[in-house]
Amino acid sequence: MQIDRAQTLAPAALHEPRNPGLPLDLDWVRRVQANTSAIERRAATLPGRRSVKKDWQAAWLCRAISVIDLTTLSGDDTEGRVRRLCAKARQPVSPEILETLGMTGLTVGAVCVYHDMVPAAVAALRGTDLPVAAVSTGFPAGLSPFHLRIQEIRESVAAGAREIDIVISRRHVLTGNWQALYDEMREMREACGEAHVKAILATGELGTLRNVARASLVCMMGGADFIKTSTGKESVNATLPVTLTMIRAIRDYHDATGIRVGYKPAGGISKAKDALNHLALVKDELGDRWLRPDLLRFGASSLLGDIERQLEHHVTGAYSASWRHALA
Repeated sequence: MQIDRAQTLAPAALHEPRNPGLPLDLDWVRRVQANTSAIERRAATLPGRRSVKKDWQAAWLCRAISVIDLTTLSGDDTEGRVRRLCAKARQPVSPEILETLGMTGLTVGAVCVYHDMVPAAVAALRGTDLPVAAVSTGFPAGLSPFHLRIQEIRESVAAGAREIDIVISRRHVLTGNWQALYDEMREMREACGEAHVKAILATGELGTLRNVARASLVCMMGGADFIKTSTGKESVNATLPVTLTMIRAIRDYHDATGIRVGYKPAGGISKAKDALNHLALVKDELGDRWLRPDLLRFGASSLLGDIERQLEHHVTGAYSASWRHALA
């Protein structure tokens, strides 16, 4: 039951060069369109056309684990919960299952927490190369005073966060104020310093796929290292049509500049089959290079438990109870 480790595992460290951004090109932004019916049709046919079974499925599920940002963003978070989450991040699947699969060294991509929990997460992950990601800038609404949002970024970086998930001001997209969105993104990128920045678009609140595509492009011009679908707090989060729209914007940006920008679907991806569908779409549209942790992340909390159940079924032929795979 050996699976191909070389094609499955990837180091958690970030190796892709940073996105330096570009001057805002409003002509390019205004040319961007999105054929909603065609995008939805393409997304709807994917699950029936792309399926993997047996050892191939196990390999793809291990790949999915390697790109998870294991997340806890609750008002009742405690340092103890974060430490337990970090232990799960370091050992996401039972050693017995990994040994049967012929795999070692599998970890998630990062641990994502609120600013107050950054020191606890950094301490719990000491000795590993797993980065801590902090949600900042008045997450999830992003409506706190701008100077406070910038200061929050700086404090999270000072506390040891190597990645910062920022939220954009949705009103700039809804009113077509692309200059304001660009300026905001540039200042947030600067405040992050050496930390990688993921721009959360909150796509469920942007109204149209064209807005999603244009906002994606402007954030990449502003220097975002990743573009991310959602905070996970909106009523609509990561969907396949949104994923298709955003990764095509990433592809267009790469074709024009040679710069690779990462993608992070977040919110609503709780089942193994959801992860497989998103992985297949990314592979189809962007290629294998984007299936590594430095260019792809899943923002998720419960996804890992379902994947672990699927891997146990692959090894033993029986499904285990979900409570046996608690995260924290």
